Amino acid sequence: MDAAIPSFFVYGEPDRRIDLGFIHVETVMARRGLHQGHVRAHTHRQMGQITFWTAGGGQYFLDDRILDFCAPAISFVPSRVVHGFNVSPGSDAIVVSIADGALTEIATLARLPLDTAVMLVAAGQEACWRRIARLMAIIEESYSGHESERGSDPVIYALAAAVLGEVRRLSQAMRSQARAQPDGPAPLAARLRSLVDRHFRDDWPVARYVDELRTTPYLLTQACRKAFGLTVKGLIIERRLLEAKRLLLFTVRTLDDIAGEVGVNDPAYFSRLFRNRTGLAPSDWRQQQTGRLQAPRQRGAGRDARAAASSRPSSRAAVSLSHGSRQDRDGRC
Repeated sequence: MDAAIPSFFVYGEPDRRIDLGFIHVETVMARRGLHQGHVRAHTHRQMGQITFWTAGGGQYFLDDRILDFCAPAISFVPSRVVHGFNVSPGSDAIVVSIADGALTEIATLARLPLDTAVMLVAAGQEACWRRIARLMAIIEESYSGHESERGSDPVIYALAAAVLGEVRRLSQAMRSQARAQPDGPAPLAARLRSLVDRHFRDDWPVARYVDELRTTPYLLTQACRKAFGLTVKGLIIERRLLEAKRLLLFTVRTLDDIAGEVGVNDPAYFSRLFRNRTGLAPSDWRQQQTGRLQAPRQRGAGRDARAAASSRPSSRAAVSLSHGSRQDRDGRC
């Protein structure tokens, strides 16, 4: 692990300024020489990404979550969200990177809030998955065939909006036995979350958030409870814990350093808070989650060794259209 979570332009390339309408399309394995299927945790500061897995599978990590998946699967990751993956040989995906400046209009067309990461795996809705596959193939073909318009092609914006619209339909269809939710939090709650994202390290009191948002304590509390099921103070704590989990999992920084980074000046209090919320001390949580990340690599190395010793080609396992995706006994898709 590195001392800090890197931010890239596209994976492996240094961050740089991009145009407001920037768009980029390529496959995951176009950069195989850089990662060999093991993409370390990173962020993109100025753009979100749609990733549609067309083959294979493995583990995907989003912030503090580790998700097992098999193709077909699709994700949207907003800018500044920590993500990466470990995938099996033969895996591939189409990745569409879109500048934040273009995502506002796309979000309006798709009617999907694009400030939260989402990942879906096939669980029925075969027609919807077929539409996504066709749309992503058209995006890849359109981008490859129009070099002069690659940087800001309005046709690709429209196709990306259509893909994200299908993601919204899938999300709604896959909510079983859950009460109906609006497409996103109320405007006041959304503004609160954005403000917390920027200032959770600053130890603002709730009153400061009330003043900045020009509302009342009652209205802010109601909006926060309705959208997130938390008090304002609880939302701030959860945001601090999310950042702490990112740093524990993807860096080698000390617990004292991490506590200070997330706005808690007392490391002992930070440890108690973390244990109360997760059931584990920070060091124990780090060890447990790091072990989960390392396991796929160890299994992959074992499979490669067995494949080298065998003269018979292995058959491809079938993809199951059910939640979680079926895996064979080796843990491979």
